[in-house]
Amino acid sequence: MEKPIRCAVLGLGRLGYWHAENVASKVKGAKLVCVADPQTGHAAKVAGELGVDRYTGNLNEVFEDDSIDAVVIASPTSTHADMITQAARNGKHIFVEKPLTVDLQEASDVLRVLEETKVVCQVGFMRRFDPAYAEAKKRIARGDIGKPIYYKGVSRDPGSPPAEFIKNSGGIFLDLGIHDYDLARFLLEAEVTSVAAHGSVLVHGFMEEFGDVDQGIAYATFDSGAAADIECSRNAYYGYDIRGEVIGTEGTLLIGSLRHRDISVLTFKGSSQDIVPDFPTRFESAYVLEMQHFVDCLLNGQKPSVTAEDGKKALEIAVAAKKAFETGSRVQL
Repeated sequence: MEKPIRCAVLGLGRLGYWHAENVASKVKGAKLVCVADPQTGHAAKVAGELGVDRYTGNLNEVFEDDSIDAVVIASPTSTHADMITQAARNGKHIFVEKPLTVDLQEASDVLRVLEETKVVCQVGFMRRFDPAYAEAKKRIARGDIGKPIYYKGVSRDPGSPPAEFIKNSGGIFLDLGIHDYDLARFLLEAEVTSVAAHGSVLVHGFMEEFGDVDQGIAYATFDSGAAADIECSRNAYYGYDIRGEVIGTEGTLLIGSLRHRDISVLTFKGSSQDIVPDFPTRFESAYVLEMQHFVDCLLNGQKPSVTAEDGKKALEIAVAAKKAFETGSRVQL
């Protein structure tokens, strides 16, 4: 395709706004030409802030506009399948936030449409593009730690989203854990064969109403013989805590840290350091890099490194983890 890739962002919540801002000012080869949200007033406000000429509350206007090359879907997960289908049938290339869809049948239906239409689709697993995780992948491929045999993932939020979000989130194993399920596949280069999961409500009692927990752990086995444990938490009041570890036959990789800035304050009372406060701070560069990758793939006629198939694989693991938690039994994939 020719520069610039003319993009529209669909859904202007917190994450959609960041994507729109990145496309408008930080992604080379892209041009933000339209923003869309059912709340037209909000769309108008965002368009004004980002200097975008067009905004709409009618998403069909975007799908039917031949001047738009690609869409960034950052709307609620329950809308993803329909929006991907409409975009694909109208020849729009697609960047869609995780999870790909809300259930596996929808994911299968979406994959069939993507295959039929041949449009490019990238799923927003931004952690793959984070410099630390990307470097870990290179080190593993280089053989620095031998054969990878175990992945440990920690995803701890400093608090819980509101009840309205939790009600429609799909639960902690889907909403929060899915990033680490994808990373485990990515770093171990293997597929999950079974999942066990446990969880508890330790702080946020309202979650019981929705069958969710604020602290969970999943244990997965892989076809390579490797294994993984993945912790998800809504209770890390000290900050945003995202870390990973890969154990190999000849060494171990430690990925990420709590340190926000590389500075320590030493006083007679002791030492202290800044802790990463939130996920946009921790993954600011990753969000830009994943969108740059999407645009570069369109410009160069390449397949994204994170495909809709990857999105379905991660969803399969998340669904299995949720089922394992609900039934108390190990689930085979």
